[in-house]
Amino acid sequence: MEHNISLITMLAGGFGLALIFGFIAEKLKLPALVGYLLAGIALGPATPGMVADMELAPQLLEIGVMLLMFGVGLHFSLKDLLAVKKIALPGAVVQMSMATVLGLGVASWWGWTFGESLLLGLSLSCASTVVLLKALDTRGITDSMNGRIAVGWLVVEDLATVLVLVLLPPLAGMLGGKVIGADAGTPLWQVLGMTLLQVAGFIALMLVVGRRVLPWLLLQIAKTGSRELFTLSVVAAAIGIAYGAAVLFHVSFALGAFFAGTVMRESDLSHRAAEESLPLRDAFSVLFFVSVGMLFEPAVLVEEPLRVLAVVAIIIVGKGLAAALLVLAFRYPLSTALTVAASLAQIGEFSFILAGLGKDLGLLSAEGMSLVLAGALISIALNPLVFACIKPIKELALRRSALARRLEFREDPLAVLPASTERKYLEGQVVVVGYGRVGRRIAKALLERGIPFVVVEQNRERVEQIRGQGIAAVSGDSAEPGTLIQAHIAKASMLVIATPDPLNVQRMVETARALNPQVEVVIRTHSADAVEIFRREGFGEVFFDEEELARGMKDHVLSKFAPAQANVGQSPTHSH
Repeated sequence: MEHNISLITMLAGGFGLALIFGFIAEKLKLPALVGYLLAGIALGPATPGMVADMELAPQLLEIGVMLLMFGVGLHFSLKDLLAVKKIALPGAVVQMSMATVLGLGVASWWGWTFGESLLLGLSLSCASTVVLLKALDTRGITDSMNGRIAVGWLVVEDLATVLVLVLLPPLAGMLGGKVIGADAGTPLWQVLGMTLLQVAGFIALMLVVGRRVLPWLLLQIAKTGSRELFTLSVVAAAIGIAYGAAVLFHVSFALGAFFAGTVMRESDLSHRAAEESLPLRDAFSVLFFVSVGMLFEPAVLVEEPLRVLAVVAIIIVGKGLAAALLVLAFRYPLSTALTVAASLAQIGEFSFILAGLGKDLGLLSAEGMSLVLAGALISIALNPLVFACIKPIKELALRRSALARRLEFREDPLAVLPASTERKYLEGQVVVVGYGRVGRRIAKALLERGIPFVVVEQNRERVEQIRGQGIAAVSGDSAEPGTLIQAHIAKASMLVIATPDPLNVQRMVETARALNPQVEVVIRTHSADAVEIFRREGFGEVFFDEEELARGMKDHVLSKFAPAQANVGQSPTHSH
């Protein structure tokens, strides 16, 4: 029986080759994403062997974009962004602008038109969320200050890119591209005004109606107890809202899916929604990268090696250097600057979406698309190596350069306690490392009972806020001896490590014990393995599960100072 099986052929070939190449990439200590792109190249018309249906690729790519953007929206946290807004917002905007200008300048030098040069620069300016989160998670620094700055920075980049995706179609004609449909012959100000009005209408509908209806609908479906119905509702919401946004409001699928995710995040079931939809989102994200790889022309590596090299240099050196200088300008230490620079020294899914839209609008040639893909492949493949270079570069710089030492340990008014600090905060005090959920709870309990304490926190913005509340606090990396010295650990009675960072706990404890052998140590961790190690090494009292973090850690600290008051004012139940 003869029938068309091009979709089945593409799915079978795409998933099969993605599995093989992804496995090889992981074995080579490279991100699996590199393997997915290579699978697409193998399926594309530029390489011999099986060639998938190129007419299906754009539609699968669009579905991948919807689910990718839905995932970005589902994990978008305004709270995380606001925690580092003073550095992430200006840093991301300036760094994206510099990368765009570099790309535009180099492409103009090649003789490209302004529109194509601008598109190349914009495509090189936005890093990959997938690659960044994977790199931070692998190194266990997602929840560290450096990790939070990098993630907040990337959130701003994502939002800026979404804005570019909205504005690019109406501006395409002015930039030398195609004017689509009814926009032809319409004045630019009218096209822009109508576009912004449609976007505003869609956003208003989602914020006013969507944030009420969607969480309620999820709750009703969850009450049925059917897991498959719940998963179906999540996927239907993501794709349905994206489709409806495109048909009714003429905005991109990407924007519609992104807002579907952000609205669903308002639901109490958002965590379950993310978990249930993850397999399907992962599957289509693989197809997204495979479809992108099919558009790549490997010949560009041979025919235009210098242009490929220039693109990679802009991504790794240009973006990395710009990010590092901006972080240093905000008075963060050299280690933070190097981590953020390495995190952003790559491009990925947003670059593909931008380049693909530019190609559809006639603003980017096939060569331009291939250069973006080549830059992504090489920068993603090299990203683990860039991260591995952070430590040796830092150590070499600190040994050889007085400037590097000043940048790492420079005088910062927030890194030392003010001269007017009362004596009770300098002797016999509690040093609380980390001012997150657990740290704040411990600090509040100490404050209520009049027990003096000093907070050590790496987030300078948070230290400013803490000091504004009249609490003694110092800014800096608690794993560095100088930071604990500034918190007067030498005469402290207790060190409370309230940040779940197992990599630095050993250094903190060793530093504290070297300066103050009698100091009592209380540790928080999320790792069961770390609990055994810390207890075996005699690091101090270790608290692990959520119940201990909620009650035991705070009560243990209080009991050392005011045993009779430890349970005063506490109700039988405790919440986070």
